[in-house]
Amino acid sequence: MPTKQRAIAIIGSYRAGGAVDSAVSEILSHLQNREVYCRTVYLKDYNIRFCTNCRSCLQQPGRSRGRCILNDDMEDILKLIDSADFLILGAPTNAGNANALTRKFLERCVCHAYWPWGVHSPVLRDKSKNKKSILVSSSAAPALIGKYLNGTLKALKTLSEYLGARPVGVVWVGGVTTKRIQIPPEVRRKAKGLAEKLLEKKGD
Repeated sequence: MPTKQRAIAIIGSYRAGGAVDSAVSEILSHLQNREVYCRTVYLKDYNIRFCTNCRSCLQQPGRSRGRCILNDDMEDILKLIDSADFLILGAPTNAGNANALTRKFLERCVCHAYWPWGVHSPVLRDKSKNKKSILVSSSAAPALIGKYLNGTLKALKTLSEYLGARPVGVVWVGGVTTKRIQIPPEVRRKAKGLAEKLLEKKGD
C-alpha cells in the first residue's frame, strides 16, 4: 500500500478561526477529502525563541540544515516539515508585512542556508524544492492591494524557499474588517483549485 501523502500547515496567526486560519482550513479540508494526512502547527502554541544572529547554524557545510544552539521547539517543527510532501504557509498582514510571530519563525529557518564567516551572502544548502506549497494571507485592504503593496507575500515566498518548497499559488483574503469572517465563495474556489494543484504530478 502506498504511503499516504502528508500536508503540514504552518499558521502564524494569533487568532483561531480568523481569516488565515479559516482559509487554511478550506485547503486542508479538500486535501483530507483526497486522503492526504493533514496536520496544523499553530506557531503561537510553541516555544520559539528569537534568532540571536550568532550564525552558528550557518557555518557547517553540507545539504543538511544547520543546528541552532537555542533549546526550544523549533527543531520539532522542522522535523514535521521534513516529513511533509506539501506545506501550507499562513500569516496575517500586520503593519505592511507578515506578522512578528511568522517573521520570528522565518528568521530561525535561516539554518537551511550556508553562510560561513568572511562570505558576503548566504546560499541555500538544498535548492531542489522537492515540496510544493500554498501561501495564505489576509489584510484589511482589498485583496489586490494587500497582496501586492505589502511585504507579506515576499516574506512567505522566502519562507517557502528556505523550507525547500515551490509555491503553486496564493490564497489572499482581503477586506478583513471584522474579528470573524465568512470565507467568500471565490476564496473557497481558489482554495480548492490550489489544493488540487498540489496533488498534480509532473506531466499531468
